[in-house]
Amino acid sequence: MICIPVVAATQAEALRMIRESAHLADVLELRMDLLFDGNVKELIGAVRSSSASTRVLVTNREKETSCSSGEEERLGVLLEAVSLGADFVDVELTTPPVWREEIRAAIGAHGNRTKLIISHHDFRKTPALKTLIRLFNESVKAGADVVKIVTMARSPEDNLKVLSLIPYAGRRHREIIAFCMGEQGRISRVMAAMLGASFTFASLERGAESAAGQLTVREMKQIFRILKSNRLIGRG
Repeated sequence: MICIPVVAATQAEALRMIRESAHLADVLELRMDLLFDGNVKELIGAVRSSSASTRVLVTNREKETSCSSGEEERLGVLLEAVSLGADFVDVELTTPPVWREEIRAAIGAHGNRTKLIISHHDFRKTPALKTLIRLFNESVKAGADVVKIVTMARSPEDNLKVLSLIPYAGRRHREIIAFCMGEQGRISRVMAAMLGASFTFASLERGAESAAGQLTVREMKQIFRILKSNRLIGRG
C-alpha cells in the first residue's frame, strides 16, 4: 500500500491535497502537527467523502519545546481521531507510557477500529541492527499494532539493516513499516513494499515530501508497474 502524507500549513491547503490525492493513495496521513488551524474531524470527513476505500492515518508529532499542556492538546487530537474512526494513529515510542496507554484504552473502547502505530525515527543515522531489533521489541511491548522504524541512510548498507526488520517482524506475525530516509535510502522505500511492509510513503508532488528521499506517488506507481510486469512484486 502507498501512503501519501498531507503536509500543509493551513486547513484549506490540507483539504485541497486530500481532494487531489485521495484517489491515488491507499492511505492518507494527516500531519496535524504541521497544520496551523487543523480540524481533524473535517479532514477525516473530507477523506471519507473523497474515497470510500482510502484509509486514514492521523499523526501529531511531538515538538521539542512542548510543555505538559501542549502534550495534552497534542494527544487530545489523537484521541479525537480514534473516536472518529481513523484507521491508524501514530504515536512515538518516546511518548510517556501513560499517554500511550490512554490511547490504547480509547482504541479498545471504540471497538478496536483503529490500529496503533508505535513509531521511532532517527533523522541522523541508522543504528546497529541490534539496536533496531531492540526498538522493534520495545514497540511491540508498548502495545503497537504496527511498528514503524525509519532511519537516515548514510550508506547503501544501511538499507539492508532496516529492511531486514520486515522479515523479522513477519516471522513474529507482526505488522511493520520500515525503510530509510535520505537520497541513499530511496531504494528502501520500494523494497519495503516488495518485502511485505504494511505500507510505504510517497508524496503527492515534488515539494510536498514529508521526509528526505521521498518519491512522488506517480514515480512509485510507475516503479511498481514495471516490477509487476516483470513479476518481481506481488499484487495487493
